[in-house]
Amino acid sequence: MVGVDLISENDWDTVNKHDLVVTMGNGAGGIPQGFNRLQNHDKLIEGYERLIPIAAEKKVPNLICFSGNREGISEEEGLANCVVGLKRLMPTAEKHGVTIVMELLNSFGHKDYKADHTSWAAEIARKVGSERFKLLYDIFHMQIMEGNLIETIRKNKDVIGHYHTGGVPGRNDLDENQEIFYPAVMRAIRDTGYKGFVAHEFLPKNGIPSLRDAVKLCDV
Repeated sequence: MVGVDLISENDWDTVNKHDLVVTMGNGAGGIPQGFNRLQNHDKLIEGYERLIPIAAEKKVPNLICFSGNREGISEEEGLANCVVGLKRLMPTAEKHGVTIVMELLNSFGHKDYKADHTSWAAEIARKVGSERFKLLYDIFHMQIMEGNLIETIRKNKDVIGHYHTGGVPGRNDLDENQEIFYPAVMRAIRDTGYKGFVAHEFLPKNGIPSLRDAVKLCDV
């Protein structure tokens, strides 16, 4: 292990003190209120513009963000709104070398969440057109929503900046009791030339030994 994901600003120094990387910092806002609504933009951008320089100083390479829930907004309008807001944020992210990463989630567990398919979010990334905006491809969530993991990863390697794991169903260990064959998925990620982080985000049956097993399984 080289680091820890989804750490809030108050704990960045603690992680650094133990010679670990904050591989993904928590950003501004939350899952329901994201960039797909124009009225959220000013508050979100104010929050990220405060956090980004701090993240750079603390050597936090990535900050998470969210599309927000649909709440009746069309696919097209939500996509266009995300592009507008994220383009406003990119000059600050580019200046400080911090990547803003939008997480893909399943919209069954996270009811009404908009970025629940890779193709929709990938179009945002390509329209934003910055190396400082990428997608967090959560393998657990995308297996639930669309499957076809390896082909999707290969097709969208240019816009994926981070990965999460988890066994399906149940978000448990990456073992023989779940349906994803993680060694093949990890080899596909490796073969794209990916140099970022893969974070284990599951509910372990056996604490640290479960985490150790997951790290070994994914070390391809």
